[in-house]
Amino acid sequence: MARIYPLFSSSKGNSTFIGSKNGGILIDDGVSFSRLKNAMELNGLTVDAIKAVFITHEHSDHTKGLAVLTKKVKAPVFAQSLTLDYLCGSGMINGEYEEIKNGAEVCGMTVECFNTPHDTRESCGYKITFSDGKTAAVCTDLGHVTDEVENMLLGTDCVLLEANYDVEMLRNGIYPYYLKTRIFSKNGHLSNPDSGEFAARLVKSGTTRIILGHLSQENNTPEIADQTVSSCLSEFVRNKDYILSVAPVETRGGFCAI
Repeated sequence: MARIYPLFSSSKGNSTFIGSKNGGILIDDGVSFSRLKNAMELNGLTVDAIKAVFITHEHSDHTKGLAVLTKKVKAPVFAQSLTLDYLCGSGMINGEYEEIKNGAEVCGMTVECFNTPHDTRESCGYKITFSDGKTAAVCTDLGHVTDEVENMLLGTDCVLLEANYDVEMLRNGIYPYYLKTRIFSKNGHLSNPDSGEFAARLVKSGTTRIILGHLSQENNTPEIADQTVSSCLSEFVRNKDYILSVAPVETRGGFCAI
């Protein structure tokens, strides 16, 4: 049975393992190798289970552990072309790499990317199709939901979806104006209300599991994100029509079965 393990999820470090103890993929590596190794072990996994690494974009909270990981684990790195150019030019890949174009096959899973609007060279999310036909996706770091994102994710069984900030917390918080403007922008991050509106469309299309991720530790809380998104899903019955959870900043052990 395929599982999704949200190992790290916040504005300070992101990494998700999808697969089983026999093998799977890592989406992003925004923490040190020792922290990643410990997180894997808390979930009964070893780093040798990582058979490929997929990077969404080059920001450090998604890539800071990549250089050491690719020295320690012989797993190819997949990313879009401009992201790969940056990672290779910065010496962050110590092994094989490949541009992801028409999907990749790893451990019986098909991995496809889709573009996300974010203030970086390139940014994408990933959708995974398992051998039994079930699907999962990781979709964070997007200022708004584009038609491409929506078309790719509607009907996906399980989605790890960004709910980065509470609007009032960000507006009244300590961040400088330029940073608030960046986060609020169409190429910034997804707010709780926007995440909730998209979550409602996902559930209506057949999605049954939603994991809220990439929460800001300064401008959001798990309780506020959960409350805001669940209020947008009021036409559905929680734990019957859908299951909603919040990815931890750092795993304490736990997964979502697909």
